[in-house]
Amino acid sequence: MSDKIFQGKTALVTGASRGIGKACALLLAQSGADVAVNYRQSESAAAETVAEIQALGVKSVSIQADVSSPEGAGDLVQSTVEQLGPVDLLVNNAGIFDRISHEETDWAQWRQTMASNLDSAFLVTWGVKESMIQREYGRIVNISSIAGIRPRPMSIAYAASKAGMIGFARSLAQALAPHNIRVNTVAPGLIATDILDGVAQQDLQDLIDATPIPRIGKAEEIAELVLFLLSDRSSFMTGQTLVASGGRVTLP
Repeated sequence: MSDKIFQGKTALVTGASRGIGKACALLLAQSGADVAVNYRQSESAAAETVAEIQALGVKSVSIQADVSSPEGAGDLVQSTVEQLGPVDLLVNNAGIFDRISHEETDWAQWRQTMASNLDSAFLVTWGVKESMIQREYGRIVNISSIAGIRPRPMSIAYAASKAGMIGFARSLAQALAPHNIRVNTVAPGLIATDILDGVAQQDLQDLIDATPIPRIGKAEEIAELVLFLLSDRSSFMTGQTLVASGGRVTLP
């Protein structure tokens, strides 16, 4: 794959100050794209990411926005367009994770998770899709999870939101295919991000031991799949979900 396959393109990555989002933003920049780095709270981490991207010789800006709200998502898209140009490549990565029982899962927690994970993907996508339709070009990737494919009794709201992202991408892909817009999803398994901070060490080891490839995945490995789905290497793919879980999704 050419080093600068996205030269002249504008990419927007939500939740891009760290973890999978940051890895995606850096890889897109290495591939020539100008990148808008969205963050909600981590201003210093976002600024660090932008500095790393700019050192690669492309444009980058950090934009604070809570993409779970229509106002925040709208401001994010508008600011990106004003500073970098119309969005060609969108990675819907922003989200939150809770590991709690069904007894602890109440309406407020359910709504917060749905808004952060699923509503945000809808809102930002709806903010960019009309421009993509007008220009007859767009590439969108949602970051879901194997929680959207396998049962997660301790993360019911999270699992439902991630399953929703997969269904959202599949249906939207068919709707937008006539406009040269492709929509796909990546479903990671256990990845070394901040989400693991709240997992007990023994629970983490149990998960690793139960994984056919017995290790934790890297954010950069997920970013490579995102890059593939955004690029012309996947030009005949839309509405698909690529799973990267070390084989864990194959287990009962």
